[in-house]
Amino acid sequence: MQTENKTPSATLVVLAFATVYIVWGSTYFFIQKALAGLPPFFLGAFRFIIAGLIMLAWSLSRGEKVFSLKAIKPAIITGLLLLFVGNGVVIWVEQFLPSAMVAIMVSSSPLWFVLLDKPKWSENLTNRSTILGLLIGFAGVILLFSEKIMASMSSLNSSRDLFAMFLVVLGSMAWAGGSLYSKYQSGSDSATVNSTWQMFAAGVAFIPGVIFSGELENFDPAAVPAGAWGAAVYLIIFGSIIGFSAYVWLLKVQPATKVSTYAYVNPVVAVLLGIFFAKESISPLQILGLVVILGSVLLINLHKYRKPKAMAANAA
Repeated sequence: MQTENKTPSATLVVLAFATVYIVWGSTYFFIQKALAGLPPFFLGAFRFIIAGLIMLAWSLSRGEKVFSLKAIKPAIITGLLLLFVGNGVVIWVEQFLPSAMVAIMVSSSPLWFVLLDKPKWSENLTNRSTILGLLIGFAGVILLFSEKIMASMSSLNSSRDLFAMFLVVLGSMAWAGGSLYSKYQSGSDSATVNSTWQMFAAGVAFIPGVIFSGELENFDPAAVPAGAWGAAVYLIIFGSIIGFSAYVWLLKVQPATKVSTYAYVNPVVAVLLGIFFAKESISPLQILGLVVILGSVLLINLHKYRKPKAMAANAA
């Protein structure tokens, strides 16, 4: 697996970004379908343990050095921060908060990437196109979901939901922190090995939630609709194994701020999927939000296109 010190294949980078953008954008829909028949903490444990087992078998078949404490320890820390705290908080708070509000708050994670990425402060905090792009992208997500938020504000319970919103902010910080820890402290150059132990750690961490919430007391696997099991399989294969592995690899070979743009693009994909497959409507305000978000991603990547021109001018 290539590291950040080597130049990765442009084709692989594009494919990895497309995977994280599109596949993770589709998981909003499939998580909702899976939760129609599976309890939330059980879904988390089942999804990540099964994905971890598949990844373990794949790593062993390729002869990778899997059982290394140097690789396992940082991967466990990353998995707990990313998949257990980051995803677990979202699962829990969606019992109380509208999903649109959660999506907006989760979309603050690119801002946390900039604030927590200390080794890149001098580069990121002085790059006007990056900072402007991040702020505009967050504003675009707010535009995208503003009508849904206004419609659901009357149903909020002030004290309980304020606490839930605070937890979402902490979850976004944990996701950004875990991503940066994976980028700088991973013990293995293999994204497959790192993803394997990250998913195992998260899956095991969900088990106490399953037990203490009493999810298994009235749970009958035979009564779960086939669509919910199908959605869970999609989340395991595409959301976890393919999507998460692509994300972990991108963190190694691309700037974290650029990788974090998935948090802006995922809601765009989710909305477009709703329009094409669930026959949902889209308002002019949402269209404006989509345009603003896509413009922000171009801004964040603007310096990438300026550098080659500047180098060519200097060479001339």
